[in-house]
Amino acid sequence: MPAMTEIELKLLVDAAALPALRRRIGRLAGGARPRVRQLATIYLDTAEEGLAKAGIALRLRREGQRWTQTVKAARSLRAGLSETREVDTPAEGGRVDIAAIPDEAVRRTVGEAMAGLPIAPVYETHMRRSVWEIVDGAARIEIALDRGEVRAEGRAEALDELELELIEGPPTTLFDLARRLFPEGPLRFSTLSKAARGRRLAAGSPAVAPAVPRNAERPAIAKNASVEAAGREILAECFAQIVANVEAVAAGDDAEGPHQLRIGLRRLRSALRLTRPAFDGVRHRMLEGEAKWLGAETGRLRDVDVALADLVAPAAARAPEEPGFAPLAAALGERAGGERARLRATLAGARATAFLLDLAEYVALRGWLDPADHDQTARLARPFAKLAAEAMRKADAKVAKRARVGKGGIESLDIEARHELRKAVKALRYMLEFTAPVWPAKRVKVLLKPLRRLQNLFGALNDAAMAEALFLGPDAPCADDPAASRAAGRLIGAANADALRDWEAARAAWDAFAEAPRPWR
Repeated sequence: MPAMTEIELKLLVDAAALPALRRRIGRLAGGARPRVRQLATIYLDTAEEGLAKAGIALRLRREGQRWTQTVKAARSLRAGLSETREVDTPAEGGRVDIAAIPDEAVRRTVGEAMAGLPIAPVYETHMRRSVWEIVDGAARIEIALDRGEVRAEGRAEALDELELELIEGPPTTLFDLARRLFPEGPLRFSTLSKAARGRRLAAGSPAVAPAVPRNAERPAIAKNASVEAAGREILAECFAQIVANVEAVAAGDDAEGPHQLRIGLRRLRSALRLTRPAFDGVRHRMLEGEAKWLGAETGRLRDVDVALADLVAPAAARAPEEPGFAPLAAALGERAGGERARLRATLAGARATAFLLDLAEYVALRGWLDPADHDQTARLARPFAKLAAEAMRKADAKVAKRARVGKGGIESLDIEARHELRKAVKALRYMLEFTAPVWPAKRVKVLLKPLRRLQNLFGALNDAAMAEALFLGPDAPCADDPAASRAAGRLIGAANADALRDWEAARAAWDAFAEAPRPWR
């Protein structure tokens, strides 16, 4: 039997959401009851983890009295969609037989990964699997709800996972089905295979990693990558940062969660602008708009978090004699709690859920392809380095233009112009980080250093504007408390003083940035 390609969309499921999910599945299945199977699976590897290092999972699965040997290899995961080559072989008596693997190429790959070393059980999964089959037009999809445990090294961890496997038809139907099953969130993409979860547990880590804030990472782009290959990697990295921080916001109160979520959404907007010359279309523009909307929703909580942690708390420490800081901190803490609850509801709502699924489908299934655009193929095949150079020149020119608004350099810029320059600098930094793999690393580092310093210095400018909007706005906290209002006035004055001081320091950083060589030249 040759290797088959398994295409799946996998989602983690919270136990509390299972009853509603089962009802939706039942309706889609026309009331048919699921086939229920008990699956015990043993994963094997060498002591040196030769198979895992080669990206191979070798397992023995028992269902009733029947044993099956399976090899899974060449797994790719992008934006929640998994594609895996799989070969099944009957395993008499539950014994591994590498020679019985029918696909010669897979058999050879497994043998090379084992390197002549013995294999032994490393971890197990024990699942109660409920299976429904959905027929939707030309598509046939298997829905598998797995509830059970991952076991390793004498420990066990619960796992509830939903797998939507494409049996027949276009892959877009997987996302269509997910939208029907999850009209609202919270939505949690399962980014690890059961084998990977077993390896984590065997190594002493949780099989299902806790939701924690995730920083941006540099996308893996080859120097000779095409526009499409590079653009897809960049968008996939933005997706990964966004969904991780959506989970972090839902799971905890760490202020870094909304901070990194807003950064991820801003980076996505920059990535969409970067790829627009080749990817542009209705869906591309729609994602830009939805990212802007969700960024604004996230920013409401982030601004309160910043005001509380970076303005009120330090000021209260410096001036303990000021009685107005305590009620101001209490009011901001209460507001932060309300904004956090509101943001969680937004992220679990229909609009945000639709945005995450739309973004996942766009990245996973190349949603930018337009059969009616006969020139698009050539644009997608262009070297990414050429597009990157064009984009960087435009972004750099925009920064320079913002700096010249006052005709006397950045020293003459008014407050509004300074904000516009700050935003242009931030966009340029994101663009440089996206395109960095195609430039000489040393030249990127030389330019990134003053860019980061400028962005940090401009942060005080943003804090001052945010403080004024928060403490002087129509819904200002403690507006009827004279002591708190006096404390808020002190905060605004201190924030503006910090902004002025940092603006003075920004002049030197600006000179270093202006003189730094541009990698794309």
